Amino acid sequence: MAFIKVSGTKLVDKDGKEIILRGAGLGGWMNMENFMTGYPGTEYQIRTALAEVIGPEKSEFFFDKFLEYFFSEDDVIFFKQLGLNCIRIPFNYRHFEDDMNPRVLKTSGFKHLDRVIDACAKHGIYTILDLHTAPGGQNTDWHSDAGTHIANLWIHKDFQDRVIWLWEQLAEHYKDNAWIAGYNPLNEPTDPSQSRLIEFYGRVHKAIRKIDPYHAIFFDGNTFASDFSHFGDAHKDWDNTAYAIHDYTLFGFPASPESYVSSDVQKRRLRRSYEKKREWMDQNGLCVWNGEWGPVYARKQYEGERTDAINTERFRVLKDQLEMYNKDRLSWSIWLYKDIGFQGMVYVSLDTPYMKHFKDFLAKKHRLAVDAWGTDTSAVQHIYQPLIDHIAQEFDEEHQHLYPWPVWKMSDRVGRLSRCILVAEYLVKEWAEHFKGMDEAQLDELAQSFKFSNCLHRDALNKILTENASLVAEQ
Repeated sequence: MAFIKVSGTKLVDKDGKEIILRGAGLGGWMNMENFMTGYPGTEYQIRTALAEVIGPEKSEFFFDKFLEYFFSEDDVIFFKQLGLNCIRIPFNYRHFEDDMNPRVLKTSGFKHLDRVIDACAKHGIYTILDLHTAPGGQNTDWHSDAGTHIANLWIHKDFQDRVIWLWEQLAEHYKDNAWIAGYNPLNEPTDPSQSRLIEFYGRVHKAIRKIDPYHAIFFDGNTFASDFSHFGDAHKDWDNTAYAIHDYTLFGFPASPESYVSSDVQKRRLRRSYEKKREWMDQNGLCVWNGEWGPVYARKQYEGERTDAINTERFRVLKDQLEMYNKDRLSWSIWLYKDIGFQGMVYVSLDTPYMKHFKDFLAKKHRLAVDAWGTDTSAVQHIYQPLIDHIAQEFDEEHQHLYPWPVWKMSDRVGRLSRCILVAEYLVKEWAEHFKGMDEAQLDELAQSFKFSNCLHRDALNKILTENASLVAEQ
């Protein structure tokens, strides 16, 4: 088994034959996210709260069982049957070190990661290791698990040093595993200086290469993997490296400015956004990987009779994006494989113990719009709109453009800080109290809700992915 390599604009095998990676992200697993698994706030908040409510031992038991059931060999077999060949594995640094005990490796972090990498390899599936959450938070969003909108990684060098240290541990552990297609050292950075990211990438590349000369490295662009405008000639110092864009489009979300009808104008907008993200790579003859993309989907318990029409529209967006990617023979990893029904290729059935137990809580979360991802704010917008209007009246447009603008407009910032950080914080204990009084058997039953056998398949999505994976493979 030979390592995948970057050769110019392509990924290739040992004989120089092109390999196109087509797969999904295993989000919500070793880096839990609120909209995927139904909790409020951030992962460290709910882990802390659950330990307070049922005790550290029972809390650890539940989360360990969750990791065990969420992704198993049954999931790998299903994934393989779809014709897909790569899984991007996001993970949280907290599995490998503690903030109160930094730079002391927790070898327990390898327990489930090794298990999944090996299961994927057994069935011919590549994996890409994605540090989705870094000490201090590498971006301004909930999934960096910092509990704040400040990306402190970029203003505290020690946080950066800890990431370098962690990648040294990971490189040492995985340097001989050729079924790992590569390392994705940092998910969706938002460095307001634009320069510290480039310096950090130089450091992490050098640190990995001292230990592991084999694996490809995938560097995300700045501002949520969308901006390479300040990378300059940095690529000349980075061997065997590709560059990751995240190609989301508003057309695939509830906040879309218009219905998507696949018009020529709309398709040109899709293409223009995609080409702008990869412009630097195309100018320099570099390899591009689309590490995240994909629409979200309506759910009948919330959207009712509009569900099918909404999802038909979202599938149309999906098809048009894939048409672009196919023409460019682009490697991609759709977001995401599994969740509780909003975006996953498979999703937890409403008939499972977890979904029944949290039914009312999830409805409350939806009504309060405390998740940032694809949120419908219609039930609470009248509460927040006066604050948005107040800021708009008091500050001219230039002073409303705080980084990471334009990805975060002013109204988005108000929502992130007020709904998704402040209000969500008040829901954390309420979520944890749903576990009060449960014994290990009951906790295990809840965790089993996430098993493949307890999930439904988003067949229309999976059919589209299979058809397009086959098209590219046969070209």
